Amino acid sequence: MRFTIIGAGIAGLTAAIGLQKLGLAVTIYEAASVLKGIGAGFGLAANAMQGFDYLGIKEDILKIGHHLPSYEIKDAKGKALIRTNTRKLAARYAQENFAIHRADLHQYLRTQIDPSLLHLGKKALSFQQIGNKTQLYFEDGSSVETDYLLIADGIKSPLRQQLLPDSTPRYAGYTCWRATIDNAPIQLTEGSETWGPKGRFGMTPLVGNKIYWYACINAPANSEKYRNFTVADLQHNFASYHSPIPEILDATPNESLLRNDIIDIKPLKHFAFGPILLLGDAAHATTPNMGQGACQAIEDVVILMEELRIKQPIEQAFKNFEKRRLQRTKYITETSKFIGEVSQWEHPALIGVRNALMRILPESISQRSLHKLFEVDFMNIK
Repeated sequence: MRFTIIGAGIAGLTAAIGLQKLGLAVTIYEAASVLKGIGAGFGLAANAMQGFDYLGIKEDILKIGHHLPSYEIKDAKGKALIRTNTRKLAARYAQENFAIHRADLHQYLRTQIDPSLLHLGKKALSFQQIGNKTQLYFEDGSSVETDYLLIADGIKSPLRQQLLPDSTPRYAGYTCWRATIDNAPIQLTEGSETWGPKGRFGMTPLVGNKIYWYACINAPANSEKYRNFTVADLQHNFASYHSPIPEILDATPNESLLRNDIIDIKPLKHFAFGPILLLGDAAHATTPNMGQGACQAIEDVVILMEELRIKQPIEQAFKNFEKRRLQRTKYITETSKFIGEVSQWEHPALIGVRNALMRILPESISQRSLHKLFEVDFMNIK
């Protein structure tokens, strides 16, 4: 049995680690010619850490992640709207929450697979079913045959588009800048996100005395104006926001800026297609408002491993995976989309009502989405 993984992001690499641990033959093809793990920071919530624990690599991840005991949402003046005790929310899993740099996690995951299994500069464009095999065709004109195909090449996957032509990414209505900078002049100790009329600004410490920050502003899709934004433009936009936002921007060089429009895909009705399975962002790309993008990819791998351990046909394992993952990932995609819409409100009256409600609502209501996420053990969803 030959398993082929398309995409060497977090979903693809983690899947390769899982399949290796099951003793299965696996090969990975990645479009990029150099695997750098571009991006900045992101969260590894308790469910992701539970997944890494299942894979037997949690202790290594702990060394490259920054523990987040709490997380606060603030208004533009710095007053608290919600303070989340992540330890309390994670109690069900007996795991903590962390922030990590994407490149650090990417580099670590790569060390856990046999280098001969990874082929770079191989962009998969299409596939064809030939008998009980799948033939993959690459941009360089080459092709390979496989028994089982795991599609993990992200939100813009051409292979998913071939399976589901209507699954094109949808724009969330805001664009986002990110950067990682030195924490020495700032001395940030806690993660937070600020909601204001000029957009959102989030920040969190990372290991190595670094800060990961991001800024989201409402904008037309593919806006030339925002494509050319500099740090100075961001400083002007967020000039009225509380400290240390001005200081963080002041410490950011233009060459450190990364920008992309925020997109997701409408929840799919199927992940399994006979000998083909969608994983990670290729299956259920979500906006980053719940910090669950990478976490759900890790959950995918754990559930896939559980199903593959059972003595059953592989295609049945894929169907069972789909059954266990559809509703949970749909909930996260839709809830994250809603949170993003509310957090990006610009009208002063709406912001005033939103902020007042957030301050007075009991925790059981204000943090309902997180409670629902963590109170269900994803490994026991059948």
